[in-house]
Amino acid sequence: MLNLTRPEGPEPEDFHLSRRLFGGVFFAGYAAAAFSAQAAPITTDEAGLVTGVEMIPSFDRAIPAYVARPDRRGRHPVVVVISEVFGVHEYIRDVCRRLAKLGYVAIATDFFVRAGDPAPVTDFAEIRRIVSAASDQQVMQDLEATVAWLGGQRFADSQRMAITGYCWGGAVTWLACERYRYFRCGVAWYGRLSRPPEGQFLAEPDRQWPLELAGVLKCPVLGLYAGKDQGIPLEDVEKMKEILVRTRKTGSDIIVYPDAQHGFHADYRPTYNAQAAQDGWRRMVDYFRQYGVGGR
Repeated sequence: MLNLTRPEGPEPEDFHLSRRLFGGVFFAGYAAAAFSAQAAPITTDEAGLVTGVEMIPSFDRAIPAYVARPDRRGRHPVVVVISEVFGVHEYIRDVCRRLAKLGYVAIATDFFVRAGDPAPVTDFAEIRRIVSAASDQQVMQDLEATVAWLGGQRFADSQRMAITGYCWGGAVTWLACERYRYFRCGVAWYGRLSRPPEGQFLAEPDRQWPLELAGVLKCPVLGLYAGKDQGIPLEDVEKMKEILVRTRKTGSDIIVYPDAQHGFHADYRPTYNAQAAQDGWRRMVDYFRQYGVGGR
């Protein structure tokens, strides 16, 4: 079985795949989990939707973004969806379609395109190289470009916009809400809160982490975390809760699912927890509505 229970992807010891699987080749990341015997991904159809890839002009080049939206006239509220380390793969696209079915314009920008596509990669060292190439500055500039593009679309109500993200994208969600006033609220799914130990993946000193900027949140954030997460210490979750209270970040909150593991919403992983995933999704949609980003 493949264990994907860490916030920024697995360590080598997490991989225990039978050599009989996948023709005797060891896999890593999305490619392994999505096509394993344990996978049972949710599939959302495109009926009533307009879906496709748009090219977003950013600071140095155009970058692709998957967009799903209702196939009807009018401006619709927006949810920016930030991917895991495995990029804008089918699970992330399906999340966008689920949101579009609820009346949202959902957009997932490819922040890793300059270095490659991590989704089909089977070597986690290569996935790390691709993801590490996306600096904080680049990701935030691409996010700014995404928001600017949305502002020019007749189908998007950029005055009613939220952001959500998973794993790597959960941390980006916190950081975006700490830096920008674009969003009415954010929902961060098991995003790492503090810098990894020196020498580990994404521990570079020039990266910032949510705990460092929590006191300057520009909008409310709901954090959804797992009690059995092997990579996000519950001490960090408690620190974030304390900062949110101390700095009077009204409306922000963190929910911990005690029996869930990291990636509990990712239905292509063996760590998927249907009960926690469904409750978290309900809380997310209610949170959006609470802050004026309601679907139909």
